[in-house]
Amino acid sequence: MNRKTLHKISYGLYVVSSVNGDKKNGQIANAIFQVTSEPPTVAISINKQNLTHDYILKSKVFTISILPENTPMKFIGTFGFKSGREIDKFNGINYKLGKTKAPIINDHSLGFVECNVIDKIDVGTHTIFCANVVEADILSEENPMTYEYYHKVKGGFSPKTAPTYYRAVDKEIKEAKKMDKYVCDVCGYVYEPEKGDPGNGVQPGTKFEDIPDDWVCPVCGASKKSFSKE
Repeated sequence: MNRKTLHKISYGLYVVSSVNGDKKNGQIANAIFQVTSEPPTVAISINKQNLTHDYILKSKVFTISILPENTPMKFIGTFGFKSGREIDKFNGINYKLGKTKAPIINDHSLGFVECNVIDKIDVGTHTIFCANVVEADILSEENPMTYEYYHKVKGGFSPKTAPTYYRAVDKEIKEAKKMDKYVCDVCGYVYEPEKGDPGNGVQPGTKFEDIPDDWVCPVCGASKKSFSKE
C-alpha cells in the first residue's frame, strides 16, 4: 500500500481546546471536517494519549480555532509539541470562554467553532468525536493554513500522535541528517546552517556548534542539547 496517497487528502490546521472543571487545554489538530449542514455538525479525530482527549471525554465540549497562514511556529510548537500535563499552554494567550465554557483562542485565529459532543467512535489509537455546532464566528479574513502549506512553506512536522503521521517524519529526518543538518529530537525541526535562524539571532552560515548554548528550537522550545546530527 502506498501511504503517500493518503497525504493527497486535503487538511487544515487548527487548535482544538476543551475543559475539565477549571482546567483547560488545547492541541494542534488537522483531522476535522463538517458532517452535516442542518443541523451543523462536525467531527474531529483526537489521539487517546493526549490530555485534550481526556478533557473532551469528561466535559463533552470543545472549540476549534482556525489558524491562518501567518501563525508563528512558536505558537504551533506550544500547542502541537508540548504537553498540557507539564505546562499551561494558555499562559500569555489571549482567549475567552464561550457558551460551553471551553476556551476560544483570539490570538492567531481567523475564526472559531464551538461544539457539544453528541457521539463518539473508538477507532483504536484515536477517538472520533461528533458534535453539534452551538456557536461560530469569523475573526479575520486571512487565508486559512492548510496542512500542505504548514509542511512545504513553514517547514513544519507532525507529532507522532497525529492521525497523518505514518512515520513519514522519520523518513524526512533521516534524509535531513544525510545532508549534514541538525534535527530537533522533540519536534523534528531541522536546523540548516546555510539558512540559520535569523528570527532568533542566528545568522545564515552559522555552524551548529557556534550557536549560543541558550538557543532553543524555534518550533517547540527544546534546548540545543535536544538536537542530533548523523
